[in-house]
Amino acid sequence: MLSSSWSSRIGGGQVSCNIPSKAFGAIAILIAILGTGIADVSALPLTPFRDQAQAQRHCPGDKVVWLDFRKGVYYSKGQKRYGQGFDGSFVCLNEARDSLYRRSLLGLR
Repeated sequence: MLSSSWSSRIGGGQVSCNIPSKAFGAIAILIAILGTGIADVSALPLTPFRDQAQAQRHCPGDKVVWLDFRKGVYYSKGQKRYGQGFDGSFVCLNEARDSLYRRSLLGLR
């Protein structure tokens, strides 16, 4: 079995580690994948509004949804919790989706 090893001196002692080459390769691939994904992540703008008309003026070609910040979900018009609660705001549907909020299935038939 092939292995990759390294050693290091820490505080007068020596620390060594033997990692099998398959595990070493898998770890390297995982770091490469995660490293490139982290660079692409960025915060997307989300513009919250206190009432539906303001949100509709901001995005005239999009639907307006009620975003519950505490639960991380949005409600469409016609759902029971649309426009209710203290931890939410009206936002544009595309902005909510782009900010990785998910739709609520409560009240949908």
